[in-house]
Amino acid sequence: MKQKFYSLLFLAFLPLFALAQGSSLTIFSEDGDKFVLYLNGAQQNNNPQANLRMDGLTQQFYSARIVFEDKAKAPISKSISVTDPGTNAPADIVYKIKKKDGEMKLRYFSAQPVQPNYTPPADVYVVHYGQPDQTTTITQTTVTQTGTNPGDGGVSIGVSMGGVNVNVNANDPNARVIQTTTTTTTSSYTSTTSGGDYSTQPASGNGCNYPMDLGSFKSAKETVKNASFDDTKLSTAQGILASNCFSTDQVIQICQLFGFEETKLKFAKFAYNKTTDRNNYFKVGNIFTFDASKTELNDFISNGGR
Repeated sequence: MKQKFYSLLFLAFLPLFALAQGSSLTIFSEDGDKFVLYLNGAQQNNNPQANLRMDGLTQQFYSARIVFEDKAKAPISKSISVTDPGTNAPADIVYKIKKKDGEMKLRYFSAQPVQPNYTPPADVYVVHYGQPDQTTTITQTTVTQTGTNPGDGGVSIGVSMGGVNVNVNANDPNARVIQTTTTTTTSSYTSTTSGGDYSTQPASGNGCNYPMDLGSFKSAKETVKNASFDDTKLSTAQGILASNCFSTDQVIQICQLFGFEETKLKFAKFAYNKTTDRNNYFKVGNIFTFDASKTELNDFISNGGR
């Protein structure tokens, strides 16, 4: 009886344990408008960005406020969910900012399972929740002196230049001490507890930043499924990918619609260079029955998709 009670208790708290792992939130502007994001009233980035990713989000809902760099654009305030809409599990959630009827709107775009080794594209600015990018001020001193040797009479003063002391003749009218202030901004994010390192990992480089949103992918999958023959399904799927990108999980779902192993392999190769998370592409090998197909795909991936 006790064992059953503890099992039920564990199942009741399981969603909370999962949520503690954290979701991520990406907000991007369709037209490249830069913005500052506030979550639950706390500013998340000091410098306006057009494509911002937050990680370390452990709540299901956040009150979001977006303030645009262009003050002519009215701010957006909206309560948003950062968990999977179907399961409420932690997820990688994407929202997009778009202009509609002359107003800026924040719209849900897509959700996919949390990717432990996710590599952000080069144009995505990443910060950890509650740790906005840091601003460092550096003061540099420049000494300019012409016409007089600082050792020829007068009083010498010491000026520190980057830790080096320089003597300057205080009576020299041509001696000038110039201070310049440089402000450098860096992201507070350096690494992730799930094993990725955003500061060192290369971007995907294939131009695919986001997979198809759930609604569009559902329609695409149904279109491929309704084709009568494998060849037709393949050409349909390839046509969809010509102007879209898939996640690895979406590629797997499409491959499972084909009846022949050869067709699955053809599509798996075709889709590789249109996939947002190619670091997870090894999972596609699980759909194949024959080791020869798995080996051929692995070789293809090892050769950079060639």
